[in-house]
Amino acid sequence: MDLAPKRLESQDMSTLKSTAESRLKNFMQEVTGRALVMMESATQGQQGIAMDLVQEAFISLHKSYSDKSTEEWYPLFYTILNNKLQDWRRKEARRAQPFSFFKKVQLDEDDNELENIVDESTPSPLEFLNQALTADEIQGAISSLPHRQQQAFMLRAWEGFDTHTTAQIMNCSEGSVKTHYHRAIQGLRSALAHLNPYTGGSSE
Repeated sequence: MDLAPKRLESQDMSTLKSTAESRLKNFMQEVTGRALVMMESATQGQQGIAMDLVQEAFISLHKSYSDKSTEEWYPLFYTILNNKLQDWRRKEARRAQPFSFFKKVQLDEDDNELENIVDESTPSPLEFLNQALTADEIQGAISSLPHRQQQAFMLRAWEGFDTHTTAQIMNCSEGSVKTHYHRAIQGLRSALAHLNPYTGGSSE
């Protein structure tokens, strides 16, 4: 019996697995820092929880989508990460309110869409702020935003996703993304105005 075909097939599978793991390692190195910043803001600075959520998202990505291209991984990863975060937030809400299982857990109260919002451009986080602001000041302002506004801002301004992709990741309409992003920009400008001389505040 000729076992060569099976041996070759086994070698091919091993090569594909090695390639996928190598790609995932490079992908993780590229996005881990930004993903952690996003999760730390969403969990109010709980670094351990943020790390767990990011790691779980990577594990799920590798387990279910190792055959996808690296470009496809970006929205898939953030969709998985968003789902992990939502699950964690639901558990936290139920833990805080022991009898909340009798009613629907309301995680966000700013989902009402504003009418006639023009889709804004996606500046870098510093582009509309004073360049002298520190990363800590900006991250602190982001952390003070409602969760969905944080998501919309981080996905669009930090990750550079368009409105359509952001809506898919957040599992909401494009109108909601525009609303959350618009409110996030307004909230950040307001929160940091006293540090930004270009908006009439003072950095002293």
